[in-house]
Amino acid sequence: MADVDDAGWARRSSVRVVPPARPRKLAKVPFVELADGRLQGVVSSGSDIERVYVSSLTSGTHAYHCSTNNNRPCGGLRGTPCKHLAALADEAVLQYGLDRVARYLRADAGDGVTTGAELLSRLDARHEPTPAAVVFSRFLRHLSYLEAPGNSTPLPELHWFPATGAGR
Repeated sequence: MADVDDAGWARRSSVRVVPPARPRKLAKVPFVELADGRLQGVVSSGSDIERVYVSSLTSGTHAYHCSTNNNRPCGGLRGTPCKHLAALADEAVLQYGLDRVARYLRADAGDGVTTGAELLSRLDARHEPTPAAVVFSRFLRHLSYLEAPGNSTPLPELHWFPATGAGR
């Protein structure tokens, strides 16, 4: 009977949401995800409120890239990952937990690693440019949902999104 209950999400078109490992503040890293074979997200600029960076770290190869939302390379990429990548890794650990992030990246967290930046520093990483458009577009799409007027009419593109209390 447990198999039937576990597969109930397929009939309800919703799944249980896994809460963040720890609460996180969204001001510095408003968007972080483990998707498309990468840890990727949007990181706010520390010097210009109008600028954001799209940062990513590829699973397995540990290739990294950071650029502005209009594909200008980050000035902090000088042979090593920049501070935006370290902030992204730290927020990913808060969101998903160290073990899940390390597993996704196919990296060995090792002893004494507690933050994403520490995990990042242990990787044999190399720079490899990747386009920012897909990640930035996904971030903007998420922001648009925050601006949607509140109503009870379903949004077709969110039919898969869990409703309050779903899966309980």
